[in-house]
Amino acid sequence: MARTSAPPPPLAPDALRVTALGGLGEIGRNMTVFEHDGKLLIVDCGVLFPEEHQPGVDVILPDWTSLRSRLADIVAVVLTHGHEDHIGGVPYLLRERPDIPIIGSRLTLSLLRAKLVEHRIVPVTVEVAEGQELTRGPFDLEFLAVNHSIPDGLAIAIRTAAGLVLHTGDFKMDQFPLDGRITDLRGFARLGEEGVDLFLVDSTNADVPGFTTAERDLAPAIDEVFRTTPRRVVVSSFASHVHRIQQVLDAAHTHGRKVAFVGRSMVRNMAVATELGYLKVPPGLVVDIKRMDRMPPNQVTLVCTGSQGEPMAALSRMASGDHSIQVEEGDTVLLASSLIPGNENAIYRVINGLTDLGAKVVHKGNAKVHVSGHASAGELVYCYNIVQPANVLPVHGEARHLRANAELAVRTGVDRARVPIAANGDVIDLQDGRVTVTGRVEVHNIYVDGQTVGGVTEASLAQRRTLGEEGVITIVALIDTDTGHLAEPPDYIAHGFEHDGGTFTPATTAIERSLAGAAERGVKDIEELERLIGREVQMWAQRTYRRRPVVIPVVVEA
Repeated sequence: MARTSAPPPPLAPDALRVTALGGLGEIGRNMTVFEHDGKLLIVDCGVLFPEEHQPGVDVILPDWTSLRSRLADIVAVVLTHGHEDHIGGVPYLLRERPDIPIIGSRLTLSLLRAKLVEHRIVPVTVEVAEGQELTRGPFDLEFLAVNHSIPDGLAIAIRTAAGLVLHTGDFKMDQFPLDGRITDLRGFARLGEEGVDLFLVDSTNADVPGFTTAERDLAPAIDEVFRTTPRRVVVSSFASHVHRIQQVLDAAHTHGRKVAFVGRSMVRNMAVATELGYLKVPPGLVVDIKRMDRMPPNQVTLVCTGSQGEPMAALSRMASGDHSIQVEEGDTVLLASSLIPGNENAIYRVINGLTDLGAKVVHKGNAKVHVSGHASAGELVYCYNIVQPANVLPVHGEARHLRANAELAVRTGVDRARVPIAANGDVIDLQDGRVTVTGRVEVHNIYVDGQTVGGVTEASLAQRRTLGEEGVITIVALIDTDTGHLAEPPDYIAHGFEHDGGTFTPATTAIERSLAGAAERGVKDIEELERLIGREVQMWAQRTYRRRPVVIPVVVEA
């Protein structure tokens, strides 16, 4: 289906508009906007975690600039589950309109409320469960249970006058889930009989053949880690991965170990999950981290964040020796998580650092200690065959995942023309039972840096990378503006740029030559002279050292 860069036309009265503001072509910041009859329904509002080429960035938000003039038209935000890539952006959206109703399951809303305390926001929430139905504006919503790597996940059926939409959220078809809550395939089939006009389908594992391994199959490998480790077991996982933490708690209890949670988000989320009964904790098993120093190492289990190599997370700081917990010879570190694309270098850096400290590192690459929370190709085909949708929109995945998912839909009989492979910002209209890409809204990466939202740009990130890789040179030049000549040799202050006493002599010669030319042209403006000096030093550094440091020229009138 052809893609257009033009803005979309006005929405026809009998049509439904779908706009993805995040989550397409990437693993993270999922946010999809549905528009009908002048009202907007948002499904998920998550964050994307930065990669190494985005230094200093905390998280990346979806770009909802196109909604800013229509915030009053939003009838609700529906959350499919409690992972950060689906709920992490909600606090920033609520800063712009705090009374947007947030709809989600019990655990999802509890995790969100705990997060919002830090932002000093009290949300308007509506708790729902599978099998429940409710109406918001022109949208009739029905919620179905789906199995994922966090409890309480929901798929959402959206009924409008334009047709029936089914959004899977993140899901898989584990037939032996730890909590006994399976994906509601009977509900999927019932909706298929009713007639699904548009099926939005999780694409993350669409290029993986077969069926995703059951969570219960990991128990032997996790048990072996606890049985064979002579000292401490350190487990790193997503702070929201309740199922995996439950397996770790069970293994620790079996082998007579106490457990302490490390990291603010881990402590917060596990407290919420325990209070609501999603995490079953034997009495006395979980203790405060301060008690661990007084316990024999073979009775200690630490559960922390940092499974993706995040630089400020607990595990990364342990690997670099910058944490109060010191990893030592005989410890085992268990990475109970998947490897998110883009994080490979950071994760392997952590693994190498822990190994250098003498720890044994057990991860998905060398043991069966993690399974995905997403449906593989066999499960997706099964869903297509029971739902038999008229149109399909692959979501939640990088380009290769979206295309693989689209191919699966086509192979099950969906017309290729009815399976658009969309990108963030694409506008897709459902009208008279067919989908069409009708336009595009402009979207960008919205960076959060500390308390600043949107202030960091691609240009400033490029400057940060240059500072980190090439260094910075500050030149203070005292210039006689009457003659245009240097009153004395300039001072050079360099950081991250190796130099000695004579390094900058050729640069000074180049500056003098350029200033002489400027004087002949009658240039006396201080800013113009600073630009000229900066350009000369940049060219000298590139020519002489093949480096491109950040150059900061400061001109002072003599």
